[in-house]
Amino acid sequence: MVLDELRDLLNRHARPDLRTPIEDVLIFKADHPQPPTPTTYGKVLAVVAQGVKRFALGETVYEYREGQYLVASVDLPVTAHFAQASPELPGLGVGLKLHPAAVAEMLLQAAPDDLPELGDSTPPPGLAVSTASPELLDAVVRLVRLLDRPRDLAALAPLIKREILWRLITSEQGPLIRQFGLPNSSLSHIARAVQWIRDHYAQPFRVEEVAKVAGMSVSAFHRNFQAVTAMSPIRFQKQIRLQQARLQLMAAPADIAAVGRRVGYDSPSQFSREYRRQFGAPPSQDAPHLRSSATA
Repeated sequence: MVLDELRDLLNRHARPDLRTPIEDVLIFKADHPQPPTPTTYGKVLAVVAQGVKRFALGETVYEYREGQYLVASVDLPVTAHFAQASPELPGLGVGLKLHPAAVAEMLLQAAPDDLPELGDSTPPPGLAVSTASPELLDAVVRLVRLLDRPRDLAALAPLIKREILWRLITSEQGPLIRQFGLPNSSLSHIARAVQWIRDHYAQPFRVEEVAKVAGMSVSAFHRNFQAVTAMSPIRFQKQIRLQQARLQLMAAPADIAAVGRRVGYDSPSQFSREYRRQFGAPPSQDAPHLRSSATA
């Protein structure tokens, strides 16, 4: 079976730093269930070959398992983990970073009749989960198989990546991928705003400012931002702040007040309250636990 070969390849080639000799290809492996970890899903195709991966975006919890894939079109703050994994049956997955320019080039070369309809102008959600088609899984396996054939990498990897893009463009998530590659689509406008907030997350802002960055009216910006991220702009900023705070606390668990200030909180009590609401424990309790988990 295709999934059996993919599991074998990922198990043999997984590294602690996730990277592989194939540009933009990452391999994920977990030998035990992991605690939910703040991370960023953005501009990536991720396929699970074994286990169950779970992630939360805002109030929504998603799950995908072997034979399914996730597509992320913007840089979104999520809390993710392999919910099912063991040394005997590790969680295994492979990721391919997606580039808007590569999607745009393929769209220019495709015949209009070969592409699915885009539907209305409302952008699709920034995250989507689907079952992989046999054709997509076959292309992913052939790409990872090149790790056993390094002489073929330079010549064949770009061709297989293009095939994978085409399989995505013509899949049920085709509208999302197409908007991702169109520079004037609503999704691309929201992606600019998302990047701006990520770059300035520690600073207060007015929604009108970010709507101007996106090139939209305030009402259209609110509607489209919510459609893509499942959050308001202010809630999105808060998610980024708290995610960054948790990552910083792993390195400096005793510096709670300073971490809160660095991510944009003037009030230590507000920082502690919102942190606890997000992660289930105040930073004073969570920080030592994070430190011990990181060094275990």
